[in-house]
Amino acid sequence: MAVWALGINHTTAPLDMRGRFAFAMDKVEPHLQALRDSLARNPEAAIVSTCNRTEIYCAGDEAAMEQTLAWLAQSGGVSTHELRSHTYHLEGDEAARHAFRVASGLDSMVLGEPQILGQIKDAVRAADAAGALGTTLSQLFQRSFAVAKEVRTSTEIGAHSISMAAAAVRLSGQLFEDLAQVKVLFVGAGEMIELCATHFAAKNPKSMAIANRTLERGEKLAVRFGAEVMRLADLPDRLHEFDAIISCTASTLPIIGLGAVERALKKRRHRPMFMVDLAVPRDIEPEVKALGDVYLYTVDDLAGVVQTAQASRQAAVAQAEAIVDAGVQSFMHWIEQRNAVPLIQQLNAQADQWRAGELAKARKALARGGDVDATLEALARGLTQKMLHGAMAELRTGDAQARERAANAIEHFFLRKER
Repeated sequence: MAVWALGINHTTAPLDMRGRFAFAMDKVEPHLQALRDSLARNPEAAIVSTCNRTEIYCAGDEAAMEQTLAWLAQSGGVSTHELRSHTYHLEGDEAARHAFRVASGLDSMVLGEPQILGQIKDAVRAADAAGALGTTLSQLFQRSFAVAKEVRTSTEIGAHSISMAAAAVRLSGQLFEDLAQVKVLFVGAGEMIELCATHFAAKNPKSMAIANRTLERGEKLAVRFGAEVMRLADLPDRLHEFDAIISCTASTLPIIGLGAVERALKKRRHRPMFMVDLAVPRDIEPEVKALGDVYLYTVDDLAGVVQTAQASRQAAVAQAEAIVDAGVQSFMHWIEQRNAVPLIQQLNAQADQWRAGELAKARKALARGGDVDATLEALARGLTQKMLHGAMAELRTGDAQARERAANAIEHFFLRKER
């Protein structure tokens, strides 16, 4: 059984490239089916897609890396040649190690961040619901969850990390002298926005509002934080009211354009606006960053802010890597055992056939009134002859080197001393 992974992330591809390969988990089923149809023998498959990475995990009789790359390139509307330079390709133990490191937060932009584990679990549930998850990938991901849990409980890998949400608050504090006088708008109502709202709420801003496509979900979040709720459609007319805008939706196109921000700045008489776009693909048009009174940050821009206290985490990282290595060894041992199952089944079937044949002969002999001891002797002799026939034949045929290999194997399997 082959296991392989192919992906792009924040270290291999720029934001706009990653945006081409963003998959919404609630709509991933047809993509999984298309992927499996494009590969030989319809392998197991799962797609992990976050703001920092898109990764494909597969398991099948043979690795199909080139076909996987071709499918991903086509799905993002780029050439295979262009995509190849931004991707990483992993097989076997390296694919398992990568999955375990990602789940443990060791491969994240924010070292040790816990959000990725929930995102992988969502991807696994989506693959399972689509019928794309088999025994091998189920084992891979369940073991990755166990490794991640051990890393978080046994090490301090996340003790000094700064989340994207905390980084956004820190940056806004550098722009505004008093956050208690700041009006904050959150665009979207997902997990990341909830985290951001939690961090900003702790600073007691002057007001908070949540704009979302569906009012119902926005209202649930708004009630929790005592915020106002508004529709996305009202955003262009009200954008000027807010000093800080944090956006993270699943939209495939920007929802805050250059023109809308320019009009908002004019109404604000060019008072500065702080904007954070945590979405992939982008929620805010990149041209907005060129405006003089706007401070726009993307997920990639926050990388320098979140990578702090590196030295204090080195010991925890070493511990975590050791846990990952142990998990990889265990998984690969399971794979090896699983690969031996067909041979074990064939051996058992052959032994059952020999036993049934010799028992049938013995029963006939006994039915004819044959001696019991002689019949048992014949049964035992018949079984041992059948078991040893192949080994004896190997010792008598072939060249000297082949006979030597056969002799070593026979000695190992048949002449071992009991310990």
